[in-house]
Amino acid sequence: MTVRDELLRRRAEFTASAAALASDLTALFEASRDTNGDDEHDPEGATVGFERAQLTALLATARQRVADVDEALARMDAGTYGVCDGCGQSIAEQRLLARPFARTCLTCA
Repeated sequence: MTVRDELLRRRAEFTASAAALASDLTALFEASRDTNGDDEHDPEGATVGFERAQLTALLATARQRVADVDEALARMDAGTYGVCDGCGQSIAEQRLLARPFARTCLTCA
């Protein structure tokens, strides 16, 4: 498997995750739309609020990962993949294996 293949695989994974999280968040909003909007006095309010915040954060992370992979693919097309944004040196192969969309070497991270 090439690096590009791995990036595309991860992009598909992150995209699917983002779609599932967006669906869950929409369902949560729809379910809570017809209930008491007073979270402070509703015994379930804190739970719903926490779940909403958690899903929102997870969705933002999944969407950021898709953007990170897209940027890595663009760097690959531009011939700058594997070059640290901070110092201009090569990013270690082990780092790229673990995080193929890394933009910086370990020193600059």
